[in-house]
Amino acid sequence: MKLCILGSTGSIGTQALEVAELYNIEIGALAAGSNVALLEEQCRKFGPKYAYIGEKHYNALKTALADTAVKVVTGEETLNAFGADTECDTVLNALTGIRGLRPTVAALKADKTLALANKETLVAGGEVVMPLAKKGILPVDSEHSAIFQCLQGGGRPKKLLLTASGGPFFGKKRDFLKTVTPAMALKHPNWSMGAKVTIDSATMMNKGLELIEAMHLFGVSPEEIEVIIHRESIIHSMVQYPDNAVIAQLSSPDMRLCIQYALTYPKRVPSLTKALDFAHLASMSFYAPDDESFPLLSLAKKTAGVGGTATAAMNGANEQAVALFLEGKISFTDISDIVIKVTEEHASVKSPTIEQIEDADKAARSRVLSLAV
Repeated sequence: MKLCILGSTGSIGTQALEVAELYNIEIGALAAGSNVALLEEQCRKFGPKYAYIGEKHYNALKTALADTAVKVVTGEETLNAFGADTECDTVLNALTGIRGLRPTVAALKADKTLALANKETLVAGGEVVMPLAKKGILPVDSEHSAIFQCLQGGGRPKKLLLTASGGPFFGKKRDFLKTVTPAMALKHPNWSMGAKVTIDSATMMNKGLELIEAMHLFGVSPEEIEVIIHRESIIHSMVQYPDNAVIAQLSSPDMRLCIQYALTYPKRVPSLTKALDFAHLASMSFYAPDDESFPLLSLAKKTAGVGGTATAAMNGANEQAVALFLEGKISFTDISDIVIKVTEEHASVKSPTIEQIEDADKAARSRVLSLAV
């Protein structure tokens, strides 16, 4: 295997490189947006043939790596085709947001093996992406990796059970949520993740996005997916079969295991993840989601049923609203209020092209900015 990592300096990318080092997986190409120092360090350690960096940082990285054989590249179109054009056979897409859509499409058209950690690719563009996935897509999100594992050899499921930690504000009501600061929302109880996905976890939008992603990955309807709050993050998701037997995937909360399974599938090999000690494992709890305090999950399920560009508009509105919250420009509860309004205003286009998906995303972001003034 020769691996290309899109988003190598982020949380998933850095952990993927830990897995690659453990199993001597060859790194052929690395892409990052702005972290010159870390990307330089990664290039010196793993020796990829290509390194992509955002245009503002191109000269800095090119100078830093001038004494190496790494070819430094930049430009939007270059990133779109980066995984497809490099000599790598496997592409791990760990980019954040809808920015990952075109690189995903290009990689699939080039017949690359795709390991996907960029859920927005399927949320916004699943109708375009899935027909291209002739070899399937290897999921990296912990929940989808768990379902993928539970489905091995089991046949068509009756129901998928997506587990959610409930984030840092489980049990809190709207009056409290109005007071939440970015610092508070970024303190996830179980997982170490990037800022955007951590905020999405706090609002429960992350589970809504994962519901839509699961629909596309596993060919099920919104009604065939149930979300369960599981505070301990030990069961990463479950599958219920027609006989009502439920198969669950359990492990310590460690994204390296999900990444490793995608990169070594179908093999099971030793990992860096700590083994569960059932004799000392605390009790496990389960709850129904609170749709009144955290309405974005139910919005996502409703929008999934609409289809077309509706999910792209919802995703774009959410990305923009989360960015504004992290900048201190809107409140925590404003995120859901604004995203709901923008999504419900959107007139969905059925069977969209990539351009129509991107137009819906841009229009939704612009509308969020107008409402936040």
